Amino acid sequence: MRILTINTGSSSLKFRVSDVNSDSNEIPNLRHLTDGQIRSIGNRSQCHLVINGKTTVNETRPIGNHSEAVRNVLSWLKEGKCGFEAVGHRIVHGGERYTQATFLNLEVIQNIKALEGLAPLHNPIGLEAIQVCRDWVKPEVPMVAVFDTAFHHTLPPRAFTYAIPYDLAQLYKIRRYGFHGIAHRYLARRYMEITGKPVPGTRLITLQLGHGCSAAAIRDGISIDTTMGFTPLEGLVMATRSGDVDPAVVAFLAEKQRKPVSQVIQSLNDQSGVLGISGKTADMKELLVLEGKDERAKLALDVYCYRLLKCIGAYLTVLSGADGIIFSGGVGEHASSLRERICNGLAWCGIQIDPERNRLAIGKEACISKDSSSSKVYVIPVDEESIIAQETFRCLI
Repeated sequence: MRILTINTGSSSLKFRVSDVNSDSNEIPNLRHLTDGQIRSIGNRSQCHLVINGKTTVNETRPIGNHSEAVRNVLSWLKEGKCGFEAVGHRIVHGGERYTQATFLNLEVIQNIKALEGLAPLHNPIGLEAIQVCRDWVKPEVPMVAVFDTAFHHTLPPRAFTYAIPYDLAQLYKIRRYGFHGIAHRYLARRYMEITGKPVPGTRLITLQLGHGCSAAAIRDGISIDTTMGFTPLEGLVMATRSGDVDPAVVAFLAEKQRKPVSQVIQSLNDQSGVLGISGKTADMKELLVLEGKDERAKLALDVYCYRLLKCIGAYLTVLSGADGIIFSGGVGEHASSLRERICNGLAWCGIQIDPERNRLAIGKEACISKDSSSSKVYVIPVDEESIIAQETFRCLI
């Protein structure tokens, strides 16, 4: 089955056509036919497409929104005669209802729309992609939603329950849902493949560090805790998202600035994080350059790393140690100096980074810890599209 995967990010779109098949109940086999992405949507966008190993699109053009981006993708695939028999969409928030990949019909689409307020940066653009595909793709081509929250539905009550009045939590479905689940699932699976370790008994801390950032504690291949919560705003410090703040700060700012709560929440989503602290940029490369001469850039990096270090320490406790710690995402895969800084803070428990291995591990799979390290540390570039394609295939067969 040829499956088109559509992976919408807040300002990007990744897509792929894969030939997926399986002779058993094991993980479906994949053969990638196309790979592509559009970055900086809403501005002058970088567009790239490879079909059967040959680059067919490599250009910069203005693309105003995700709908336009998806239309471009479908046009390129048509021109390249790269057909597909199904479409798999990454959807960030599935609420309590959707704990596995789900066939998309009007009811499911309406339910996803009802969750827009819980993932305001992501669910709306996911729905844009779905709508364009419904308009452009033949009705007989099935579409499937693969949910970021699904991997974390295994969280135990002690991890997903907020200490608010229980009846209110039950009434309004307020709980920790967790996000980046497709990425965390891939990282855990790939670690097992690389190391040959059996899933039972394996303890992992996975770190998805990009524009958004989250960590997960994974035991026996199952998520038992994660940093993002009711929405993707909770948890680690991110590029423009605040992560954890005292809830009273929201009411305080709303009163002092005479703004509605919704505007304060919006500022915590798109004007905070390392951008808010530095006052200059959300780009980690730029912050690392500025760090030596700008106090606020240095503070932004210090807060970012300190929060991450605290999280890893907490998850080491939750898991009673870890067999592996995995860095991924744009920052996790490329910022070797930050990886070293964070791992040096874990020397107390026997985690030892190998400086040369770490320096060489830029955007590629590698073990970056010393052989004597108590926990192995890996860099693993994430491949969400493979998970989306495999889950779409499972849903449809």
